[in-house]
Amino acid sequence: MTVRLLTNIGRLWTGNDVCSNAAILVHNDRIAWVGRAADLPQSVPGVVDDIVDVDHVENLGGALVTPGLIDAHTHPVYAGNRWAEMAMRSGGSSPSAITAAGGGIGSTVTVTRGTDPWTLCNGVRERLRDWLLNGTTTVEAKTGYHLTRDGELADVRLLRELEKEPMMPRVHVTFLAAHVVPPEYFGRQRDYVEAVGSWCADAAAAGADSVDVYCDDGHFTPDEARFVLTCGRNVGLLPRVHAGAYKRRGAVQLAAELGCASADLLHQTADEDIALLARYGVPAVVCPGTALQQQTLPPVRRMLAQGVTVALGSDHNPGHCGITSMSLVISLAVAAFGISVGDALRAATLGGATVLGAPDRGVLAPGRLADIVQWDADHEGAFAWGFGLKPRRVWRGGTPVQ
Repeated sequence: MTVRLLTNIGRLWTGNDVCSNAAILVHNDRIAWVGRAADLPQSVPGVVDDIVDVDHVENLGGALVTPGLIDAHTHPVYAGNRWAEMAMRSGGSSPSAITAAGGGIGSTVTVTRGTDPWTLCNGVRERLRDWLLNGTTTVEAKTGYHLTRDGELADVRLLRELEKEPMMPRVHVTFLAAHVVPPEYFGRQRDYVEAVGSWCADAAAAGADSVDVYCDDGHFTPDEARFVLTCGRNVGLLPRVHAGAYKRRGAVQLAAELGCASADLLHQTADEDIALLARYGVPAVVCPGTALQQQTLPPVRRMLAQGVTVALGSDHNPGHCGITSMSLVISLAVAAFGISVGDALRAATLGGATVLGAPDRGVLAPGRLADIVQWDADHEGAFAWGFGLKPRRVWRGGTPVQ
C-alpha cells in the first residue's frame, strides 16, 4: 500500500472545475481525496489514520495540475514513413499523382507487412512512450496497416502487450481492418468486407476494445460499414466510424443509427449531421492537425453549442500527422476551431474518457485513477500560448513516470 500527497498545487483543473491552492491524496493507483489544501483532512478512513504518516509528500511548487490527457484517435502501428508524399502534397500534387509515385496507404501496408515484428514493436513502443512523456496517459490505438487476419490480430496483441510494460500509457485498442481494401482483394471489395466481419470475434478475443470502419470515398460504403460494425458490436466491440473526412457519404447517419461510440474526423459536416449527433448522443472526435492539413475544419463550436460531446485526437498516422503531444493538439484546437481553452482541455480529458467508455479517468475526483500531470505553467491559459506545453511530471496510476 502506498499513500502519496501532492501539495502546493497552485491551480488544479479537475475536469469539472478549478481549485486554487489545492492538494491531492493518492492511495495506490486511485485518488483518495482532492480539494483545497486548507481543507485537507487529518485522516482518511481506510487510507491513512494521520496525514503525517503518508509515504510520500511532493511539493508541486504552485504549478498547474490536470488529469492525464487522453488521445482519442491514433494510428500508431506502422513501419516506415511517407515524408516524400507529404512534400508532394504540400506542393500541390494530386492524390492520383501521389499514388502513381508509390505513396498512399498502400505504401505503408507494403512496408509494414515486410517489417519484422521486433522492429515494428520497437517503433510502436517509442511512439507510445512519447505520448506518456508528453502528458497523455491514455491512447486510443488503431490497427489497420496489415489488412490480413493474422497481421491485424498480431497488431491487437502487440498493443495489448506493450500496455503492460513500464513507461507505457493505458491503451484502448481499436480493430481497423476495414481501413482500405488490400491489393490482394482488388475487385473483390465485398469479399474483403465479409472477411473483416468474420475476424471481429478473433479481434475481441485477442484484446480489442472497439471496431472502426473508414466510411468515405476510396474506402467503404455505409452499407459495408454497417455490416462490419454490426459484426463487431455482436461480439462486444464498441463501434466507431471515420465519418466525413473527405465527403458526406452518410457515415454520420450510420453512426446515429447504430449508436456508435464515436464519429471521427467530421471535416465535412453539415448542420443536419450535428443535429443527429446531438439527438442520438454520438460523441464527435475531432483532430485539428489533420483538419488543418486538409484545410477543412469541422464546426466544433456549433457541435458544442448543440450539446454534442467532443473529444480531441491527434490522428497520428504515417501519411498526415506525426503529433504525439496532446498539449499541442489542445493548442491547435483553440487556434483552429475557435473554442475556449477550457473546452479544448475538457475534450482532451473528460471528452476522451467518455468516447472510450472509461469513466475511471479524465477527471480528478475520489475513486478515479490517479493519472495526473503537473505542467510547466501556473494557469491553463498557457495551453493556448505554448503550442506544445511541456509537463514537469506525469503520474500514471499514482506512480511517477518522469
